[in-house]
Amino acid sequence: MQPTFTSSASFKAFLLAFIICTLVGSKPAQADIYRYVDEDDIVHFTDAPTDKRFKVFMRDLKKDKELRTKLKYASSVNPAEFEQLIKTCSEKYGVNASLVKAVIHAESGYNPNAVSSKGASGLMQLMPATAKSLKVADRFNPKDNVEGGVKYLRFLLDTFRGDVSLAVAAYNAGLNKVAKYGGIPPYNETRTYVNRVLSYMKSYQESGI
Repeated sequence: MQPTFTSSASFKAFLLAFIICTLVGSKPAQADIYRYVDEDDIVHFTDAPTDKRFKVFMRDLKKDKELRTKLKYASSVNPAEFEQLIKTCSEKYGVNASLVKAVIHAESGYNPNAVSSKGASGLMQLMPATAKSLKVADRFNPKDNVEGGVKYLRFLLDTFRGDVSLAVAAYNAGLNKVAKYGGIPPYNETRTYVNRVLSYMKSYQESGI
């Protein structure tokens, strides 16, 4: 789906059609709708963005509700234990602490001993090659792991000029994949991951945790 409109009339017609479908019970594709206006003032819409110029225009309310998960943790972990470490690393590398917490929450649920099926380890689930490039001595050591993870987030944010969504997508799918598609890769896992991290980040910001 990627309709293009060359006038405000066409744009209004699209909105009207979408609203009517919703009101009469027709079910449009359950996906976020993205939009951007090009240099010729043509409005583009899609539900599968492959260009970083696309920005969320209309949320899939059902999916958005599902992703707004309350901040819950396993009884065996204590997020407060890592509060100072996160604060120190966030300030050192200039990365929003809420974003760091959101990534940790999504990656390991604050379990410093977590290991994924792909071999990622620790609080921020660093892969062996990534950890080596970041000079992380012990991926299971919270201090080493978080320092490396935040440093990597800083690199990704700089690479994508501060675009948090793209940085998070690259954290999950890899820098090359985001560069290849010119935006968030069309993988359900990555899109779900990006939405989850952004939702967690917003929850941390609003709760002041």
